[in-house]
Amino acid sequence: MSAPPETFLPSHQLRGFCTVVLILTDQGTSRLRLLKLHPDTFKVSQTRGHSSKSDKVLLHRSRTAYYDILRVSPSATQSQVKTAYYKQSFVYHPDKNPGSKEASQRFSEISEAYTVLGNISLRKKYDRGILSQSDIQSAGRPSSKEPASKPAAPQHQQTQQRARRFSQMGGKPMFDFDAFYRAHYGEQLQRERELRLYKKHMEEMQEKRRRRWRDQKIMEVAVTMILTMAGVIFVSLSKP
Repeated sequence: MSAPPETFLPSHQLRGFCTVVLILTDQGTSRLRLLKLHPDTFKVSQTRGHSSKSDKVLLHRSRTAYYDILRVSPSATQSQVKTAYYKQSFVYHPDKNPGSKEASQRFSEISEAYTVLGNISLRKKYDRGILSQSDIQSAGRPSSKEPASKPAAPQHQQTQQRARRFSQMGGKPMFDFDAFYRAHYGEQLQRERELRLYKKHMEEMQEKRRRRWRDQKIMEVAVTMILTMAGVIFVSLSKP
């Protein structure tokens, strides 16, 4: 039994159809070749995504991060926490490290750590693992007093409150640097400035003495050479 004649295409139509298929196949292959990506590209993007997520890990999620930042043990007293905070903040203060992003970031972490550990109620929440970011953002001046300690004088409290004024930057509490310095390090910074001026003055005096000594030696050498030459000339002229 022969197939119906309409089921077969003429030879010239079949050749044209095959030509179109080949052209489309070549174009598709070229496009795929242009769009082909190295397999490591996906790995790099995944790695970057993972690192960016890890960079955003909040410090209050860790049970020891704040203690590690201030370099104190979890059993440290409020007084020890305060002392460690003053020491660390003075070392990494941006005014002492101008232009250092690392010091600025470190100081921000130190400030956040003391915001929590310097406040008894926030510290308890942190130790229990229930501290939230909103607790940190809404915190005022950390209380460094033990429960049985006496309240500070009103003027002293006002000074501390001015020194501990916060502003919100990037979700982290930051200090009013000028007020902080005036409240805690004003006298120490003044002594350091006076010491630097004294050292500079002494260096200038030593430099003047060195120049004076050098000029004196040059003069002595010049006088000696002149006298020597005069003596040689006198001897040569006195000979018959």
